[in-house]
This record gives sequence, C-alpha cells and structure tokens, in this order.
Amino acid sequence: MMTVNEVSKLTGVSIRALQYYDKIGLLKPTKYTESGYRLYDDTALERLQQILLFRELEFPLKEIRQILSRPDFDRNKALEQQITLLTMKKEHLENLIDFARGIRLTGGKTMDFSVFDTAQMDAYAKQAKEQWGETDAYKEFEQKSQGRSRDEERFSAERFMQIFADFGKIKDMRPEAEEAQNLVRDLQDYITQNFYRCSNDILCSLGQMYAGGGEFTDNIDRAGGKGTAVFVAEAIRIYAGGK
Repeated sequence: MMTVNEVSKLTGVSIRALQYYDKIGLLKPTKYTESGYRLYDDTALERLQQILLFRELEFPLKEIRQILSRPDFDRNKALEQQITLLTMKKEHLENLIDFARGIRLTGGKTMDFSVFDTAQMDAYAKQAKEQWGETDAYKEFEQKSQGRSRDEERFSAERFMQIFADFGKIKDMRPEAEEAQNLVRDLQDYITQNFYRCSNDILCSLGQMYAGGGEFTDNIDRAGGKGTAVFVAEAIRIYAGGK
C-alpha cells in the first residue's frame, strides 16, 4: 500500500488532484487508515495509469470517469486505441516541428497549412469515444444507474462481488458442475437486473475480461481467492456454449 503522498511523488499527480479524484469518484483509495489517510494498492495505481493516459489525450475527467465505470470496460482494447491515438498525436507533433524548422530556414515563406490538419486524428478519437461511451449496454447502464444514491451503488457493488466470493468457495470443483453453472446464471441475472441486458455473447466477453488480467482479475481474485477469475471465465464459457 502507498500513501497519497507516496503516490503523488511516484506519479507527479498532485495530492490535491488525487483528493479531487476521490471526491468525484474517479479514483477511490483502496482503503483509509484509522486516521483517515488514503491508501492505494497496485490495482488503484493501474486505474490511475488509465486516467493519465486519457488525460494525455485531453479527455475531460467526467468522460474518463464514465468510461472507466462501465461494467464492460475492456482495458486491453482501450490500451490499443490509446496507443493508436498517442502515435497519431506524436506524428502530428513531429510534423509541426519539421514545419517550424522549415519556416526558420525559409524565412516564413511556406504557405502550406496542411500540417495543421488533425481531421484524421479527430475522426479516430470520435470513433473511439463512441465505442467507449455510446453502446446500447452503456446507455441502459446509465439509465438504470440514474438516481441511485451512493449507498445504493455501494450495496449493488458489494452484492455483485459477493457472487464472485461464492464462486471462490467452489473454485476447486469442475466449472461444469451444477453449483458453478447455477452461479453463472445468478451472475447473468444480476447484471441484467442491475446494469444492462446480459446476453450470452456479452457474458462470454465479460468472462474473457475477468480472466484477462488487470483490475477485473485482481478484484475478483480478491473477493474469491486466487484463481477465482479464471474459474469464473471457464464456467461462463461452458454455460454460454463458448468455444
């Protein structure tokens, strides 16, 4: 665990900014000390990395919070898109540098303004944002979440994680066992009732994310013990008929 001061020194993010991220629900500390000091674990730092990458791409904090709060947020897909956008931004900056050097050499007589065109980069960013924030599942999630109090959201999240804790109790069984398959059905029903309609295809995609490493895997394994996320993913694959 790292204190807020240690996280600030490591990342360059000010303590005030970290406190604000906590206040708006963008980056919650892993826990608080008895004295009320914020503490962050590796999972929280991974989320902070995602936040900073989106900030480099000039995303507003509100949009970042919405994207990272999506129950179907795909970290690996987001990273691929971020890498593409950052590469395009890098190439744009390099072209601007070369253009400025050319002006210095020619005395400012270059009348080519194409170097300032960011249409391709803007179009890709728009497409990525639509994929992150405008899916039918996310719209339904937003609708169902509207009006919930913070206590209700916390209770919903705790109940959700309790399902994974229940998976952890039986993870030594075979994933096709009746107990495991019943829990998969409970998980699917819970997502549908509280977040968005969870079809078998969506459930399979979620299973892959659960076992794909990062924040999803860490949180599930924290709830049910090491190996729970992989067990859940395999139980989901069998339940949904995945290959």
